[in-house]
Amino acid sequence: MTLKQQFKRLVGTLYLNSFGRARLSEAGVVLMLHRVLADEGAANLPHRGPLCVGRNSFEHLLRWLRRHFDCVPLEHLLLYPGGDRPRVALTFDDGWRDNAEQAYPLLERHEVPASIFLSTDFIGTGKAFWWEAIGETLWRQPESIAGRQLQEQLRVLGLVLPASLRQPGSDEARSRDLGLLLQRLKTLAPDSLQLLADSCPRDTAPHSLDWSQVKRLERSGLVRFGPHGASHGILTQLDSTALKDDLARSHACVRHHCAAPLPIYCYPNGDHDPAVRQAVADLGYRYALGTAPGLIEPSRNEPLALPRIDVSQASARCPSLLAWRLLKGARA
Repeated sequence: MTLKQQFKRLVGTLYLNSFGRARLSEAGVVLMLHRVLADEGAANLPHRGPLCVGRNSFEHLLRWLRRHFDCVPLEHLLLYPGGDRPRVALTFDDGWRDNAEQAYPLLERHEVPASIFLSTDFIGTGKAFWWEAIGETLWRQPESIAGRQLQEQLRVLGLVLPASLRQPGSDEARSRDLGLLLQRLKTLAPDSLQLLADSCPRDTAPHSLDWSQVKRLERSGLVRFGPHGASHGILTQLDSTALKDDLARSHACVRHHCAAPLPIYCYPNGDHDPAVRQAVADLGYRYALGTAPGLIEPSRNEPLALPRIDVSQASARCPSLLAWRLLKGARA
């Protein structure tokens, strides 16, 4: 661990256990996660770290949260952010299959509620999430026929891969290069990204939840669901017609399949602007979640642009780093 990380751990711990505790008790914390992987080593890779948490690290995080916070449902926290102890709500974006297979058994064991926001075009369809399909093709088989075809498609789109990604390897530098590439791909249109994903080899298991899993988790009383876009396209990049269609499709789908859908929207990639917020409000949503860091403080928050604190593999494995992020969020 670097000196910088050690400093953050120390300051985060001091903040959580001293003057920061009063501030946190008056506010609320919404945590943002995406995936929980059985393979701790895979979650440690730099290109996976921002979105993936290992199963062991996730359980370590849940134990830490139970010691320091009251873990409450998201809607409850938004209505009543303050309490005798700091309050935290867990959210998962996209609707990954491992939310049911890896995360839920641990949520159940530790009695921690969670909210999962679904990119509805993917649920139960077998469609691949582009980040996983493209990332794993380049990571595992860049020299295969599919890998070379993908590289050519990216070249046509103006994205030339660094040399490290054109040949096999498993070192951290190569993983970092892949992470940077995946971030750049976010600027492409949803249709283009999906075409790239569909051209990649299919995994043996679907990436996303199916509706039977959604219903089973909802019946547990521990998990609730809300919309996270239909196509997972960046909403600020869609024209007015496409924006309204994407929002309406996800809204209707969640209401059709869920018995008690959350009255909360979650923006894909966290991107929103006045037009997006108005379109979400027109569907009847009072609250919407972004990705900007911060605490839930009704006197300061815009209800349709609520902040969250993201959880990485590093901060799940070492939650005092998460406490540092709470301090930074309190200053935002």
